[in-house]
Amino acid sequence: MRAGAVQGRCLLGDPLSTPAHPRAAVVGIAGPALSAAEVALFQAAPPAGAILFARNVEHPAQLRALCDALRAVLGDSAPILIDQEGGRVARLRPPHWPAHPAAARFEDGPAEAARANAALIGLDCAAAGIDVVCAPVLDLRLPGAHGIIGDRAFSERPAEVARLGRAWCEGLLAAGVTPVVKHIPGHGRAAADSHLELPRVADPPAALAADFAPFAALAADPGRAAWAMTAHILYESLDPRRPATLSPTVIGEVIRGRIGFDGVLVSDDLAMKALAGDPGALAAEAIAAGCDLVLHCTGVPEETAAVLRGCPPLAPAGASRLAAARAAARAAARPLDRDALRAERDRHLAASA
Repeated sequence: MRAGAVQGRCLLGDPLSTPAHPRAAVVGIAGPALSAAEVALFQAAPPAGAILFARNVEHPAQLRALCDALRAVLGDSAPILIDQEGGRVARLRPPHWPAHPAAARFEDGPAEAARANAALIGLDCAAAGIDVVCAPVLDLRLPGAHGIIGDRAFSERPAEVARLGRAWCEGLLAAGVTPVVKHIPGHGRAAADSHLELPRVADPPAALAADFAPFAALAADPGRAAWAMTAHILYESLDPRRPATLSPTVIGEVIRGRIGFDGVLVSDDLAMKALAGDPGALAAEAIAAGCDLVLHCTGVPEETAAVLRGCPPLAPAGASRLAAARAAARAAARPLDRDALRAERDRHLAASA
């Protein structure tokens, strides 16, 4: 069934109409193919893009067809995202896709190994039609913190995180995909998992400077290629009432100001239990706080419809940042030899074992 051939009514309660200006939202879908209800919803109130999870992935041909169907509805420039860090956070897995090491495996090793590994991940994603990869994690791996970050982080040392994070971004970009650094302004001190509850960090701004440092180092790089994903954390010394995702203070003064990040800013998943409230209201609040895009990942149609009802259209500044990131990824892409990349990565990892 062709996506454009679907008829009917969508979950917004309105008849199908000419696609509107996209909402400032990236949403999940329910399964391995677009349903007629999802097509109708996206035609009536298109999100800016989509994000995929294991429930959406069966095999390479199916995944490519799903990405093609999404773009048939949302447009050729609509970003399609996936969490593909390597290690325990990977939606593309064997037997159809190779496993890749977690970020911590590259600590104190040559940047070439991290760059080659990220390029291999990028090639897997690009071949499927996915053009935005939610990695690398630039959080610090701090002793005593909750294990939700753990080996997803490169190191507890900011300079090492910045060094390997930069190489990771370069590898993804060489494969033609856009990286999303996370979780700005830093998740490493959290003593709780934001998927389950709202973490609170009481450290003063002087201590948080270490967490900011890797993001600031990459924000200073030329171009606006990488996106950044917010942390659902309440930093008591920065804004005692609102988590970063919903805080105009944290976004305006810290992320855009002190850190200097001027690229696409996307929220972490609004459905995580760190946040409470109606999905549409949360979407509007996050955009009002300064996010360019919100992320809602459940794929539950009623929740997706609520997000799209409440989320404002993509603002001109956000559209400009998206276009700049796409252009930077196209400019950075180059022909890559998968076998040579794998050999280079494995040689460096073996030498540092």
